[in-house]
Amino acid sequence: MTGRLSFLSRVLLVVSLTALAGVALAGERFVDNGDGTVTDHQLNLMWAQTDNHGNMDWKQAQRWVRFTFGDTIEARHDDWRLPTLEELKSLYVADNPDYDGYETACGQVVRITPAIRLTCGWVWAADTQAITAAVFNFHRGVHYTERKAHYRGHRALAVRSIK
Repeated sequence: MTGRLSFLSRVLLVVSLTALAGVALAGERFVDNGDGTVTDHQLNLMWAQTDNHGNMDWKQAQRWVRFTFGDTIEARHDDWRLPTLEELKSLYVADNPDYDGYETACGQVVRITPAIRLTCGWVWAADTQAITAAVFNFHRGVHYTERKAHYRGHRALAVRSIK
């Protein structure tokens, strides 16, 4: 029995070490692609490295990610879209006491992953209901709904799924 347990222990140790090595080899969650995009290896998404740099209502944001963003970067794809609220939430850095975020051009301090640069902290999401759409606030780490026609301080951030 003792020999059997030590054999099982060795097998478990090898399996554990292999799993840990795989995590170490996976590297960073966010990788700068050098073309205006960032790959999120955790969610298998490609993000724009920055937002649209100006106030936009929801319809303008949707058009910008679908028709304008893809033509402004080297990574040409035709499947850019607005992110879901859950995808935006995944970018918020809440649990790192050593990260204070950074100040945006509109004066807001945001706590988004440093791999992505925002010019203001409110980002439109794809989630909608009638005349409203979801917005994520990277300053406070909260989301809410806003009329789609609202534009002051709201930004578009393009994302696409990696196939």
